[in-house]
Amino acid sequence: MTILFVYNVKQQKVVDLMARLGSISNGGLTMSVNDFNAAQKWAKLAKDIQQLIVRNVFCADCGVTTIVKYTFHDDEYGILLKGKCKKCGRDMARLIEDK
Repeated sequence: MTILFVYNVKQQKVVDLMARLGSISNGGLTMSVNDFNAAQKWAKLAKDIQQLIVRNVFCADCGVTTIVKYTFHDDEYGILLKGKCKKCGRDMARLIEDK
């Protein structure tokens, strides 16, 4: 039995974006896309810049650390990453400004 999947153009863009984001090696960090606009902005950043951002987030308990289990959110000022501190598990966020 053969199963055929048919995508419309918008669905194909999502599949393509997810494939690109999924190919990013985050060293075991997990991320989730729940905002397509934010994910598009994030995908435009160079991979080395993405890694610098993810590994340079301030935690009130630990200082500068890595954000894990993060999600993307489109914010009026840019991309907002919401996740957890890799060291202590505290909720944290990082804003990457558009301008």
